[in-house]
Amino acid sequence: MTAKYCDIFWSFLKVGAFTIGGGYAMIPLMQRELVERHKWMGEEEFMDEVALSQAMPGVFAVNMAAMTGYRLRGVWGAAAAIVGNVLVPIVFILLLAMFFRTFRENAVVERIFLGLRPAVVALIAVPVFTMARSAKVTWSNVWIPVASALLIWLLGVSPIIIVLAAALGGYLYSLLKPHNS
Repeated sequence: MTAKYCDIFWSFLKVGAFTIGGGYAMIPLMQRELVERHKWMGEEEFMDEVALSQAMPGVFAVNMAAMTGYRLRGVWGAAAAIVGNVLVPIVFILLLAMFFRTFRENAVVERIFLGLRPAVVALIAVPVFTMARSAKVTWSNVWIPVASALLIWLLGVSPIIIVLAAALGGYLYSLLKPHNS
């Protein structure tokens, strides 16, 4: 099934418009739009794109939009997905910046943002558990992200060093792992 440019644009516009909390909170909406609703990719392909989008430099949501749009319709598909994904947030940020001074110390606004924090945490936690289930995460392979988080949090190790060490470890593992050919 060939995706239409307008369908790509509208799908990513919905994702960008109705997600609070940034890129990772968008994962459930992207999954619903791309995998379940339009069937533009399977669950495994979606997981691969999420992993690649996280590994690439730049904003996760834009990376995901660009990769998906490009895979569906080439450069113009990527452009449609990116514009759709960022249009509403950019307009909202511009409006917020214009009126921020008016309400930045408003108690009601402060309470609204405090109330949104737990919801954003939940929006980010749900895809983590969903992806863990899809990726067949077991206790034997959970130690790597846990150790990484502890090294960053407790010892102040740079995340860049963690990423480079993980990349080197993955490369060495692929060389040493027996291949079933």
